[in-house]
Amino acid sequence: MDPEFVDLIPLFVEEARDRVERLAGALPRLGSDPQALIEAKRELHTVKGAGRMLQLGAIAELCHAAEEAVAQAPPGLARLLTRAVDALSAMIETVSEGGEPVPDPQVLDLLAGRAVAEAPDLPAAAAVAVPPPAAPESAAEPTPAAAAPLAAPVAAPAGSDVRVDTAALDAIAERATQVRIMALATHPVVERIYDLARLAEEGLHEPQPTQVLAVLSTMLRRVAVELEGSQRRLVRSADEQLEKMLALQLQPIRAQLFSLARYARELARSLHREVEVEVEGEETRLDRRIVRELDDAFLHLVRNAVDHGIEDPEVRAGRGKPRAGRLRLAASAEGSRVRLVIADDGSGIDVRRVLEHAVRLGLVDQATAAGMGKEDALRLLFAPGFSTRRNVSEISGRGVGLDVVATAVNRLGGELFLDSDPRQGTTIRIEVPVARRGEQVLLLKVGQLRLGLPAAAVRRALRISAAQVVERDGRTIAKVGGRLVPFVPLARLYGQPAADRLLILEGAASGRELAVAVDDVLGEQEVLVRPLPRAAAADRLLEGLALLATGEPVGILSPAVLSQREYLRATPLARERAPVQRMRVLLVDDSLVTREMERRLLEDAGFEVAAVGDADEALSRLGEGSFGCVVTDIEMPGMDGFELTAHLRSMEHFAQLPIVVVSTRDRPEDRLRGLKAGADAYLTKQSLDAGELVDLVRRLGGR
Repeated sequence: MDPEFVDLIPLFVEEARDRVERLAGALPRLGSDPQALIEAKRELHTVKGAGRMLQLGAIAELCHAAEEAVAQAPPGLARLLTRAVDALSAMIETVSEGGEPVPDPQVLDLLAGRAVAEAPDLPAAAAVAVPPPAAPESAAEPTPAAAAPLAAPVAAPAGSDVRVDTAALDAIAERATQVRIMALATHPVVERIYDLARLAEEGLHEPQPTQVLAVLSTMLRRVAVELEGSQRRLVRSADEQLEKMLALQLQPIRAQLFSLARYARELARSLHREVEVEVEGEETRLDRRIVRELDDAFLHLVRNAVDHGIEDPEVRAGRGKPRAGRLRLAASAEGSRVRLVIADDGSGIDVRRVLEHAVRLGLVDQATAAGMGKEDALRLLFAPGFSTRRNVSEISGRGVGLDVVATAVNRLGGELFLDSDPRQGTTIRIEVPVARRGEQVLLLKVGQLRLGLPAAAVRRALRISAAQVVERDGRTIAKVGGRLVPFVPLARLYGQPAADRLLILEGAASGRELAVAVDDVLGEQEVLVRPLPRAAAADRLLEGLALLATGEPVGILSPAVLSQREYLRATPLARERAPVQRMRVLLVDDSLVTREMERRLLEDAGFEVAAVGDADEALSRLGEGSFGCVVTDIEMPGMDGFELTAHLRSMEHFAQLPIVVVSTRDRPEDRLRGLKAGADAYLTKQSLDAGELVDLVRRLGGR
């Protein structure tokens, strides 16, 4: 399987289970309802296509054999398909558990008519197989929660260890019901508001409308008070529900720390070094989603400590150190945050060489470097592009990829601190929220842009005029009272026109002063910050993306990056650019998995993709806006791909619209039928090449 699509396995399993269940439901009607044959064939065809796209050959082969049996409709078809459904269900569960399904020769022979006599004599209607629910994964290592009498395992991604108290699940279910009841209770209030609006309209015709307005004002105030009380109760109940849900996500960090300790020891042995690993605070509980997102960062820091920090035994002995290096992995709860420490007693970091290297890279000038203290110099290690493998030895191997670690930590709302002494060792401290929840952000206006900034990083705001801004030694400085405040001019970095009056937001990030200039603060919202999509990853000032309450996306600025004014000075000023219009592609496929895979391929290539599940929805979208190309499947409920293509070609407006067919049908007659219907190209899913599809769409669409 292509590693790029491994994350689609849960989506495939969920969709395949639903389709197999519908297939099983159609089996009793095969002998009496011609539509049941069509439904059975469609479900088998869709699962086959998704299986081929994910390179699950056994599933695709079984579905194809079942399709052929449906086409031939031999006696006892329901019994044959029942066997196929059972085998297919078992294969899907194997995939859900991370295994590779293997072909079932006996079922394949039965479907092909080579061993019909061996088919079990099943009752006619029914041995209809319904796929079983996913088997929960048991914990790999016992925890205190696992020993509780009411603890029950719940399904979790591979590699995770989650056990949930069933009493907690009951409480959450009860609370969810209460929240729904409270939400429904607002309906009468809404009806009253509509009644008041109707009275207001009628009151316009009254001889004394002021009296009507006075009565309406009183009634509206009473409704507002009632609605405000309902909102408070709803928010309070939602907060309680969130707290209970977050509590379920908290798991001891024991497994992660022990795994890192094993990794450190194995790495040291491979390098012919000695290391003693101390693990502390393994019972500290942390949101498992945060642990999962920090996996790569932890591995990188431990690898740096062992590979580049801890010296060879002979070198350590020559420096009067024990031959075995010491690595400390510690976790501790600090209120609403968790502190994680990775410390070694190795060679440490030479600050002088860090500054020399930063000057060579142009991150700071010589004068600035001369005035920097140890703390500021060490923070340069987190600057993007600070170091490459070639110069690792110059600074004891530190700096390689530390910008990536910092980005991962900042994205989670955490902070990263580093301290080091030459020949004494290095300590990296990570502080993250104990649980992943909504984050308060300030909504900023910067020219024509709207950006978010974590509210926790801002302590005060100062309004200044353009006359108070001066440029000195490549730095932008505001004269505020009797002090000078260096700040980051966001409008300049984003190529936006400068405002006459600026708002300076001052605060701190990871212990370092922060000051940025914006046009205005539009308000504060609680949002869920998500990792950046690939298309936005080039903007290193952003640490994530969030959806506002209105559904509008907004980029979230990284306080840690903005506090690094030294290397931001080397950033070339952005120029105003005309927006580049991406070609819009309409993707039509009834398989959710196939739709998602093809959507990713096209969006990664720079297209704007609208994905729909059937021809009717496709026609509706084509009526709402223009598209540069249509990519469609053949097997779909209702109007199929051939009919959709022919229908579009019969309409003058779409006669020249490029159409690409992507189907599992690979027979020459199917290809010919598609081209005769008016398709510009015909590709098969089983041999689909991403580059070929992208080039074809781009060429046909004139891009």
